[in-house]
Amino acid sequence: MSKIAFIFPGQGAQLVGMGADIAAASPEAAALFDKACAIVGFDLKSLCFQGPEDKLNSTDISQPAIFTVSAALLDLVRDKAPALTPQVTAGLSMGEYTALYAAGLVSFEDALRLVLKRGQAMQAAANASRGGMVSLIGLDEPKVRQLCDEASEGQLLVPVNFNCPGQIVISGDIEACQRAAGLAEKYGAMKAVPLAVAGAFHTDMMKPAADALGQALAGCPLQNPAAIQVIANISADYYASAEQIRQGLVRQLVESILWQKCMEKLIADGVTKFVEIGPNRVLTGLMKRIHRRADILNISSLESLESL
Repeated sequence: MSKIAFIFPGQGAQLVGMGADIAAASPEAAALFDKACAIVGFDLKSLCFQGPEDKLNSTDISQPAIFTVSAALLDLVRDKAPALTPQVTAGLSMGEYTALYAAGLVSFEDALRLVLKRGQAMQAAANASRGGMVSLIGLDEPKVRQLCDEASEGQLLVPVNFNCPGQIVISGDIEACQRAAGLAEKYGAMKAVPLAVAGAFHTDMMKPAADALGQALAGCPLQNPAAIQVIANISADYYASAEQIRQGLVRQLVESILWQKCMEKLIADGVTKFVEIGPNRVLTGLMKRIHRRADILNISSLESLESL
């Protein structure tokens, strides 16, 4: 039997103006943004709709902002196309929280509080260290690991985001990232793009953030997976229990994100339609590289919702 997967973007998908069109057209969406503002304690709605861009891009702002926009779009999809129901959900890094919300395993309020805590803790850990990330285009994993070995010079530098064929992100000490970007052409990379992020995410530099998040998760109600499965970034396998979800969300901060393997697992398990729900088209672009003929629908705006 064919399956549908809802997939949700993570940090980096944000853009000024996201969610403004759906909030203007839907009282329910507008109310959700107001609820989010009350939970986070600042004007998240204004930052999403009007920016400024540099503030929206801050880790502690962009993560709850993307989650809220994605959740509002998800609620509208459910309203406009109730027959479009997933058998599985997935989210890239922070997007995994939206995937858990979509699967009914955590409430909107609790998920938003967790995402807010996650963003704040990651920002604090980044401020206390000197890390960075670089996206390498056109290299396979063995070449990326060789490059990291040469560029590290005893500093931290590891591949962390396996996004799609030919796109792997490395993370570590800022000097090592700079050396890697300079050496990338030698290894045959088409491009090396330093990412506009606060620090070395998905490495041991985020250990303080993982500890803080673990404390927040310990007191958060989570349901065991039931009707809708959720695939874990860190293992490319399905979560089996609420406790496993807690462990996975903590480990996610200091371990690699296996997005390509997650999508390949879903395809192998019979998913024939993917629906990206959230701002921008990041996951749609990655999917076209993972499986060129994949059937993927992007829901990122009022216009795309109306096409349903």
